[in-house]
Amino acid sequence: MEKEEGTENVQDEVSNQEGGSKEMSLEEQVAEFQDKYMRLYAEFDNYRRRTNKEKVELISSAGEGILKDLLPVMDDFERAIKNNENAEDIVSVKEGFHLIFNKFRNILESKGLKPMNSKGEIFDSELHEAIANVPAPSESEKGKNLDEVEKGYYLNEKVIRYAKVVVGQ
Repeated sequence: MEKEEGTENVQDEVSNQEGGSKEMSLEEQVAEFQDKYMRLYAEFDNYRRRTNKEKVELISSAGEGILKDLLPVMDDFERAIKNNENAEDIVSVKEGFHLIFNKFRNILESKGLKPMNSKGEIFDSELHEAIANVPAPSESEKGKNLDEVEKGYYLNEKVIRYAKVVVGQ
């Protein structure tokens, strides 16, 4: 029993000494946590500012890639206009514009742009905008797009321009 009492006294002394140092360590812990909190808050604030700045830069330069790809088409049009001032062979002029158009279309398709095929399709308000209703020439053409006034387009499977169509009634 004496050993137990002796060990209890030693434990009491250690706990008394720790009690005094616990208060210091608690104050130190509070100071440490405050420091960590302030650093974390500052780091988060810097992160928020940096991401906002990156978003603004991304938005301002979003079209840069497509514009760089379209510059050769612009150059081709300028050359065609210059060459067509004195051209007398209309077939070569037409051929030149078809080549430029195909180049332009291929660039847009490589960026994910796809034309919508609407003529002869059943009218769908999710894809088409009806600009006129006309009597259908036959019963099978009722509710279908008889004519496409303005072509619609998809960008990566999302409609970016609805096709303007004439619908048979």
